[in-house]
Amino acid sequence: MLHPMKKTVVFGEILITGMLLAGIYGILHDQVTYTIAPEYYTKFKFIQFRLNPEQFSNIRSAVAVVGFLATYWTGIIIGIVLGLTGFIFKDHKKMRTSVRKAFLVTFCVAIVTGFVGYLYGTFILADIGVNWWLPSNLVDKRSFIVVGSIHNFSYLGGLLGMIAGIVYLVWKKKAMPIRDNLPSEQL
Repeated sequence: MLHPMKKTVVFGEILITGMLLAGIYGILHDQVTYTIAPEYYTKFKFIQFRLNPEQFSNIRSAVAVVGFLATYWTGIIIGIVLGLTGFIFKDHKKMRTSVRKAFLVTFCVAIVTGFVGYLYGTFILADIGVNWWLPSNLVDKRSFIVVGSIHNFSYLGGLLGMIAGIVYLVWKKKAMPIRDNLPSEQL
């Protein structure tokens, strides 16, 4: 007998997991991008998030807070979409393991896309310039643009990764033997 309630519990786990994974990704991502362009935070992100970095034990802690706040919500959206897609599996165990792998797919696509953003920002945008708002007192405009590109591409990577995660789940479901797709009472 199937237990739809177990799938609902797994769906809740997926939402929490998505939020935490995205938040952790954001923390790590922003530690890297802060290293490239501290001004992106001191002259933009801290202002955007209304954070006073002096209230933290060190600036990297403030960067971590920005990273979490900037990304946790994307994990909720990705979790909802992958979790709902995960309902295609016959039981909660297959749903859980398949969606975990779909999160890995999403994460990998986001990392690769962010790196493409780094390359695009470094070799194209920084040379041709941008029509974004830039603080007037920038010391390192080039690095600011590169990090802006990384951030923009990383959000795109989250979307593309989510789509890749959906494709992975559907492919996984279709690749399963027919026996694994039948409800228990039909076996």
